[in-house]
Amino acid sequence: MPIKDVLLPLVGEPSVAAIAAIDKCVAAAGDIGVKVTAIAIEEDVLVRPQVAISADLENAAAAAAVRSVSDARGLLRAFGAAANLYGVRSEQRLEKFAAAEIPRNLARCVRVKDLAIVPVKADDSRSEKIVEALIFESGRPILICPEELATGLSMAFGNVAIAWDHTAPAARAVADALPLLQAAANVRIFTATDNKTAAEQESGAALTRHLAEHGIKATFETVEINGSSVGKVFEAHVGKNAIDLLVMGAYRHSRLSEIVWGGATKTVIGRPPCWVMMSR
Repeated sequence: MPIKDVLLPLVGEPSVAAIAAIDKCVAAAGDIGVKVTAIAIEEDVLVRPQVAISADLENAAAAAAVRSVSDARGLLRAFGAAANLYGVRSEQRLEKFAAAEIPRNLARCVRVKDLAIVPVKADDSRSEKIVEALIFESGRPILICPEELATGLSMAFGNVAIAWDHTAPAARAVADALPLLQAAANVRIFTATDNKTAAEQESGAALTRHLAEHGIKATFETVEINGSSVGKVFEAHVGKNAIDLLVMGAYRHSRLSEIVWGGATKTVIGRPPCWVMMSR
């Protein structure tokens, strides 16, 4: 299915890194040729006035924390400027959700879109909660943009890697990414393993043949884990091969298992090494 209609959730404040990520997300959307709907979430923010506290109740009340709101409109202004710059068809919405309900409400919004493009902060618990809600509750693929790397990311996905393990989530990710794979100049399939079994080799070859039916010329290789974590293997493979986009299935194991023991999905969500497309 072609990608035509995407959602860009904007949460937090318009920092330099956040604005750079918004700009790169819109630029990438422009390269794909899609309409982008940005939803900025206005949140209550606790602000403590700079006053001296005295012993009397009146002044103590005046010194109590007051509530303001996050600069969601600033995020939308940055989005509007990027959409104008790159000539992207766009729509803007301002919403206000309770903090605990932000991930679930965003997942509901994505259900009527083809894809969510999600800027994420490195090792940030709220970013992880939003990504996990989108993975488990939206029914749609997500495209992750790492904020800390945004300025250096490509706006076009010319060099794509598929992390392949013959699981249902990996198969769904490949199917969801087909439009991006067809537009790529170079597609690599890799399996992280120390065994190089005949079954793994045949699985990679079968995926190569399947992609060829869609006009995609891909190569396959196995990559040694060699005592590392699979997430770190992904990161090293991305860096070694100058990958623009990593396509992978999310949560091969249970989410609880990855939270307790770690796993590739948790590692990549916490610190994406490049653009990452995930499905489950």
